[in-house]
Amino acid sequence: MIKEIDALLKVWALELHSDLSSGGLAGGNMVAMMMESNGQLIRGKRASKAPLESSLDMELIVTKHLDEQLATVVREHYCSHESDMRLRYAHCGCGRDTYYQRLHDAHLSIWSVLMGMAA
Repeated sequence: MIKEIDALLKVWALELHSDLSSGGLAGGNMVAMMMESNGQLIRGKRASKAPLESSLDMELIVTKHLDEQLATVVREHYCSHESDMRLRYAHCGCGRDTYYQRLHDAHLSIWSVLMGMAA
């Protein structure tokens, strides 16, 4: 695991995919948030309850840049806190070792996309 990516994904899950985010902000859906605010999305202003820019970037990366197996593992690992690990493995269709290898591969893919964005 890459610690920096792990931290970003924890914030992403908390801001966009937790019970805290479902009270407003259209459950974290960027298009729905823009519809709620008449087409404007204010990124990175915490006072307005808009998600951090990094969380929106993570949402884009997970949904558009990761293949489905990696995205599923990321969602299971960071958004399904109540699930038993065996249920997470089953939902991902793999065993423990494969689950953690996919999680590591997802971290590497996210790191690669973020480095491409910074360049």
